[in-house]
Amino acid sequence: MTVRSAPRALAAATAALLTLGGLAACSEGGGGSDPDRVDVVAAFYPLQFLAEKIGGDAVRVTSLTKPGAEPHDLELNPRQVGQVADAELIVYLTGFQPAVDEAVEQNGGDRAFDVAGVQPLLDAAAGGHEHEGEAGHEEGGGHDPHLWLDPTRLATVGDRLAERLGTIDPDRAADFTARAAALRTELTGLDADYTRGLATCQRREIVTSHTAFGYLAEHYRLEQVGITGLSPDAEPSPQRLADVAREAREHRATTIFFETLVSPKVAETVAREVGATTAVLDPIEGPPADGDYLSAMRANLQTLRTALDCS
Repeated sequence: MTVRSAPRALAAATAALLTLGGLAACSEGGGGSDPDRVDVVAAFYPLQFLAEKIGGDAVRVTSLTKPGAEPHDLELNPRQVGQVADAELIVYLTGFQPAVDEAVEQNGGDRAFDVAGVQPLLDAAAGGHEHEGEAGHEEGGGHDPHLWLDPTRLATVGDRLAERLGTIDPDRAADFTARAAALRTELTGLDADYTRGLATCQRREIVTSHTAFGYLAEHYRLEQVGITGLSPDAEPSPQRLADVAREAREHRATTIFFETLVSPKVAETVAREVGATTAVLDPIEGPPADGDYLSAMRANLQTLRTALDCS
């Protein structure tokens, strides 16, 4: 019986190995399977946008954060961990998504590109008031991760990303540099539109559901009043809601902003309290329903111009 069962045991072991191999291939998502393209894993949408614009046809970009998902809350499944392990380049922002930080630390090696290291991050309270007891300001080491909302900073990150891609694929380094330069031109134009569009406004205070807009506020001389801090899921205290309502009245705010991926209930509560309307101001943490980062930023500009009575 032992002799007769050995072949069956060997066959079962072989089948198990083949099954594991198939699962590993699935977990890789085809990582490194295309020798003509650099396999890039991006942690969330703005970094995916950047990699696709600069890499063009020379890269294959996989985003760890799926459309419609809140990137702050991302948890990685085994397949995604496999994608991180197998990628030729991992583009992420340390301190923004703890699950990605952990996966990069364990599996990223020297293939990680941390955009937070390109330029110093702003303090979490930048671009607005620092309120005693405001939740979220201590997150991420006290720094605001939403640097992509300043297009000039995103352009600089793009330049550095092009350099990094060029070290992986030297034959296409010039192409990466050229695409980064083209993107910088687009982002410079976007920056100019914001500067002109927000130059003459009746108000300069923006009341937001959470403090994602510090970079935008600082760069364009606005003042951000956040209902909650950096975490969009934080529940504001009754005192905090009262403080925000008081400030909204003081600044004669006509609009309370909420986000695309977060419930508008808190913003609606403040708006009812002060007799204001609500509108979407997109932090562009996920892919827009229509268009891309550039079109979403231009939609934000128009929303701000309307809310702040800009001429």
